[in-house]
Amino acid sequence: MNNNKEQNQFNMADLGPALPGAAPGLVNVLKNLAAKHSDVLEKLSPKVRKRVEVLREIQSQHDELEAKFFEERAALEAKYQKLYKPLYTKRYEIVNGKIEVEGVTNEAAMDQEEDKATEEKGVPDFWLTAMKTNELLAEEISERDEGALKYLKDIKWSRIESPKGFRLEFFFGPNPYFKNSVLTKTYHMIDDDEPILEKAIGTEIEWLPGKSLTQKLLKKKPRKGSKNAKPITKTENCESFFNFFSPPQVPEDDDDIDEETAEQLQNQMEQDYDIG
Repeated sequence: MNNNKEQNQFNMADLGPALPGAAPGLVNVLKNLAAKHSDVLEKLSPKVRKRVEVLREIQSQHDELEAKFFEERAALEAKYQKLYKPLYTKRYEIVNGKIEVEGVTNEAAMDQEEDKATEEKGVPDFWLTAMKTNELLAEEISERDEGALKYLKDIKWSRIESPKGFRLEFFFGPNPYFKNSVLTKTYHMIDDDEPILEKAIGTEIEWLPGKSLTQKLLKKKPRKGSKNAKPITKTENCESFFNFFSPPQVPEDDDDIDEETAEQLQNQMEQDYDIG
């Protein structure tokens, strides 16, 4: 996929397949922007232009083969997801202390006086540790997020067919941060030569009072001489992994997207897609 992306960057007229993380409207805007530079071909000599046309045809053949590759890969992924399922179930049970692995002695059984409340079960902070050792995810996790992510019990991935795409489910135990037991992120894709993101939808997090990790409350002292003696409070958005569930949205009207906005949205959506 990366190799194909690099090839398409040379051919600015074929930006669609090069943007796996872009929505259709955004792709169209970027295509229009690229079209401004199409006069470059007109300046080429007839011989060089003919060679470029052949290169385009080669790329077209490549895209046809790649479409078949994605079709076969989807079928292969579906097959192996069924084989993975019992392994994921066993992982969940071990991580959350539902079952014990062979060779681990039960210290509480050997010493009846031991306080069972202090017995360590499963693998504490398994998912938090796993996410922090992932280079891409580690950059998204703030120190404030870690307290909430300690309650993460499982993450599940599943393919969806109507509309095409995939879903991520984050399962949390009861915690002092939000009411949700499951936070979901769904990616809707367009089945084209290469997967192109139509939109991403995240769960609305039901934060408990004063516990939001995506916003912080700022208090300012009133100005001297002000009739209002109470501090002025202001809510401000802040960086947090949990912003992942509020993905960037592309305006419905293409006319609302200028070149700078298009590039910014493209970068945001590619990053969101990569994390997913």
